[in-house]
Amino acid sequence: MVSKRAVKAHEARAERLQNATGALATAAIAAMDEKLPWFGKLSAQDRSWIGLVAQSGITAFVDWFRDPEAHSSMPTRMFGSAPREFTRVISLHQTVDLVRTTIEMIENTIGELLPPDDVPVVRESMQRYAREVAFAAATVYAQAAEMRGAWDARLEALVVDSVIRGEADESVRSRASALGWTGTSTTEVAVVVGRALETESGSANVADAVRHAARDAGADALCAMQGDRLVVVLGGTSKPVEIVQKLIGWFGPGPIVVGPVVKDLMSAVTSARAAVAGLRAAPAWPAAPRPVHADELLPERSLSGDGHARRQLATDVYGPLTMGDGVLLDTVTAYLDSGGSIEATARAMFIHANTVRYRLKRVGDLTGYSPSNPRDAFTLRVALTLGRLLKPEPGSYVL
Repeated sequence: MVSKRAVKAHEARAERLQNATGALATAAIAAMDEKLPWFGKLSAQDRSWIGLVAQSGITAFVDWFRDPEAHSSMPTRMFGSAPREFTRVISLHQTVDLVRTTIEMIENTIGELLPPDDVPVVRESMQRYAREVAFAAATVYAQAAEMRGAWDARLEALVVDSVIRGEADESVRSRASALGWTGTSTTEVAVVVGRALETESGSANVADAVRHAARDAGADALCAMQGDRLVVVLGGTSKPVEIVQKLIGWFGPGPIVVGPVVKDLMSAVTSARAAVAGLRAAPAWPAAPRPVHADELLPERSLSGDGHARRQLATDVYGPLTMGDGVLLDTVTAYLDSGGSIEATARAMFIHANTVRYRLKRVGDLTGYSPSNPRDAFTLRVALTLGRLLKPEPGSYVL
C-alpha cells in the first residue's frame, strides 16, 4: 500500500509539472522550428494546429502522470484537438519526428523547471508515456488510411457506375484523376467485365490487386464490384486483351469479356455496353477464348437481344456484300447453303470453282470473316439473316 506521504509527494510533483506546461509547450514549438526544416514551411494555420496538439500532449502527460490508471486513454485523446486533415498535412514519419523532438525537449528542459528530486521520476514516466503516444499516432494514421481507403472505394465505384450508365462527364474524369487515373482526353479506354472472385480478403483487396497488376502492365485501371461481377475500366492501352491476360487470376470462373477500345473515358459507355452484353451472351459459346473480345460474340449477342450487335452485323457485315451487282452476297449465300462446298457452289451458280474461291476471298476481305472458317461462317449466316430483316441502307457500312 502506498503511504499518504508518498501520495502527497506525488501530487505535489504533479502540481509542479502542471505549472511548467506553458513553458514546456513554448519550448516544444521552438525546438520544432529549430530541428525540423519542414515545420517552418507549413502554413500558419497548420503550425497552429500542430502547436495545439503538442500543448494537448503535454497537458495530457501531466494528467496521465498524476494518475496513469484513470487517464489511460490520454495518449490517444491528445490527437483529438487536430482536424481530420491533420493526417494529410504531415506524414506518420513527420509525426514521429514531432513526438521525438518534444520528448527530447522535455528531458532537456525539466531540469531547469523542476527540483532535482523530480527529474528522474518525470523522465522515467515520460519514456513510458512516449511509447503510448507512438502507438496512439500509429492508430490515428491507420484509421485515417482506412477511412480514405473506404472513401476511395466508394468514389471509384461511383465512377465505374457512371461509365456503365453512360453518364460520364468532366466531373467523372476529375474524380477518376483523384483516384490516380492518369489518362487524358485522348487516352484509349476499354471496359472489361467478368465474374467477381470470391476471396476472404474482400473486394477492396481484389480491386487493389487488379490496379497494381494493370499498372505493372503499363495501363491505368478503375475497378468496382457490381453484385457478382467485376468491372474494370482500362486506360492507356490499345491492346486491352493482352493486359487482361495478366489480370485473369483476379477474376472468378467463367467468361471475361473485353469491350472495344474507344477514344476516351467519356466514350467508355460504348465499350461497357458491348462488354456487359457479351458477358450475358457468352454462355452460348462454351469454347470462347478467355478473355474474349465483345465483337467476337456478335452472333450470340444479337441472338440474346442486343440491338447494337444486330445493327453492327447488318451494317458492317451484310452491308458490304450488297455492293455492286450483289454477286458476293449470292455467292456466300450459296456457299453456306451448300454446306461449305466450293464445287457444289460452283455447280449451283454455273461458274468455275476458282471464281467461287476468288469471291469468297473478297467476302473475307470486305467483312473480316472468312466463309471457310466454321466460326466465321456462323457469324456470316447470322449477319445475312439480320441484314435481310433490317435492310440497312446502301452505303451505311464502313469499309
